[in-house]
Amino acid sequence: MRRRRMPSLATAAVLTAAALAVPSGAAARADTARGANPSPPDILSIVPGLDPLRPSSRPVTLVDAQRDLHVTYTSNGATKTLNDYMVTSGTQGFLVLDGNRIVTEWYAPGFGKNSRFQSWSMAKSYTGDAVGIALAEGRIHSLDDTVAKYVPELANADYGKVTLYNLLRMSSGIGWDETTDDIAMHPAFSLGLSTPVQWAAGRRTVSPQGSKFNYTSLNSALLAQVVANVYGMPFTRFLQKRIWEPTGMADTDYVGTDSHGHALGYCCIYATDRDFARFGKMMLDGGRVAGRTVVPASWVERVHKPSGVSPSYGLQWWIDGTDGYYASGLGGQVTYVDPARKVVIVRSTFYSFNDTDTLPALHAVARAVAAQRTRSAR
Repeated sequence: MRRRRMPSLATAAVLTAAALAVPSGAAARADTARGANPSPPDILSIVPGLDPLRPSSRPVTLVDAQRDLHVTYTSNGATKTLNDYMVTSGTQGFLVLDGNRIVTEWYAPGFGKNSRFQSWSMAKSYTGDAVGIALAEGRIHSLDDTVAKYVPELANADYGKVTLYNLLRMSSGIGWDETTDDIAMHPAFSLGLSTPVQWAAGRRTVSPQGSKFNYTSLNSALLAQVVANVYGMPFTRFLQKRIWEPTGMADTDYVGTDSHGHALGYCCIYATDRDFARFGKMMLDGGRVAGRTVVPASWVERVHKPSGVSPSYGLQWWIDGTDGYYASGLGGQVTYVDPARKVVIVRSTFYSFNDTDTLPALHAVARAVAAQRTRSAR
């Protein structure tokens, strides 16, 4: 096994506060005082051990075709503009795709199209799609299979009895508090003190699996381990071969790993907004890129249907009523896919203010893009 550089305990402690994968707009959030949005440190210099995700040999071209969208939306009884949202929400990157055309690309001072933003829990949606690929290829036989079938080390653990389906829809029944349990787990993985399998072995069932929704990052970490096991490769390599390459990513991005070179599965992809948008567009296009299938179309349709335990959660993707679905990460990271209006929106931030404005603003942007498209077609 190759030696890996690990962040210091002090670094891990600082980053863990930000790395807890609590989704915006759907789960508990930490209250944050209003004020100027802090600029993140140079993450690539302070987090050793990141592995590169190389650009695709067939990168998808995005055409710069920016225009004024004239967006207004209503939040808390007040009418606001898109500029109001950018200024007050702590947004650092905002990109809107209409087909392959970038119709809006905005960055706060100090950021730009080459900036790499931390995905936080948006990475869970990549992991969920990886499961969909493995299922379609027969590497995973059924979502009703238990974790122990693919991770035999957990055969005698409570987690070993959980089905993959209940991991995907965050209904494992395993005791977990997302706001506190990640504080110990994340540094343990990053520092090589434990692995997801070792961590899972000590968790206990507190409710029947499938009976209720409980957002649990460890569920996603185990899904990544399942995919790694069935393909016989670290999950980082799977991301490179089966998602980054065929999706047509154009930039060198990075992913945080554990001490064994496995991407964590629940967080920590560092990518440009343009590459996050390419992922969203692949989903918008039914899992296909340039005529080739990345994610099976049946899986794309399935992930944004209510899971039965939460009306706002599918299979590692959040659901926004009838308007769309989205990958979501701590602090307000969003990759939003609107199939009806055929729009993809990426929003990046170190931490979000006025977060209740985010979905109304995204709805208004998608409507404006679709309306302009209709007018130009006349």
